[in-house]
Amino acid sequence: MYLVTLMGNLIIILVIGSDQHLHTPMYFFLANLSFIYTCFTCTIVPKVLVNIHSQHHTMSPTGCLVQMYFFLTLTLLDDFLLSVMAYDCYVAISLPLHYTTLMCPQRCLLLVATSWLFSDLLAFSHTFLMAQVSFCASHSIPNFFCHLLPLLKLACSNTSTLQIMMFTESALSGVVPLSCVFVSYAHIMHTIFRIPCTRGKHKVFSTCGSHLTVVTLFYGSLFLVYFQSSSSYSAEFGIVASVVYTMVTPMLNPFIYSLRNKDMKQALLRLLSWGRCTAA
Repeated sequence: MYLVTLMGNLIIILVIGSDQHLHTPMYFFLANLSFIYTCFTCTIVPKVLVNIHSQHHTMSPTGCLVQMYFFLTLTLLDDFLLSVMAYDCYVAISLPLHYTTLMCPQRCLLLVATSWLFSDLLAFSHTFLMAQVSFCASHSIPNFFCHLLPLLKLACSNTSTLQIMMFTESALSGVVPLSCVFVSYAHIMHTIFRIPCTRGKHKVFSTCGSHLTVVTLFYGSLFLVYFQSSSSYSAEFGIVASVVYTMVTPMLNPFIYSLRNKDMKQALLRLLSWGRCTAA
């Protein structure tokens, strides 16, 4: 799964970067999403593979916090970028005449840079707060990587205030981008219903279908894990849901966007044919 995820997402980045036809805002955001998924799996899976091979399932407290920081940064960045991509779909479908103005290269860079900034600040605040917690004698985390809820269950000190602050930040960082996705797709659906021909509706659905599939996978598994209190947190259920958004979703991303996207398939064929010609 790790090799497929790395190869698939790196191929997406290579195809988009090498094909002039794909130098558009939609594919610029997709290349960033693939880069995030590549880094995301590199944050978690290599340590898991080492643990499986060595049967030595340990990590220093500092290493645990560092892993949690990068995991939170990339998760939040994925969250924000999916909402940006939803906005891009909305502008392309509902405001096509204003698309080149609203989604100019400078604005696209600003949206991505803002997503990076907010993700980094929120992840740092969560990690800093977690570093203030004192833990009990047992430091065994019932999961395959370090994240908030399993760590909070090990805390000996009173974490009620900490949990309220973290839950508020997590809710805002999750609900606000998801609300942007809902609003964007509400406008998209309104536009679709106004299209008279069936062929036009199908074309619109195919444009945003891949993005909607990734959004469903990501938010579905994420909300199952994080929108529950630490007292009711189930380790077994948390592991299953964590596998979905840390391993399965990044692995499926290249297939969703390549198999369902005609432009991506054509660009991949052009890249392969260019490679054969160069080799010949």
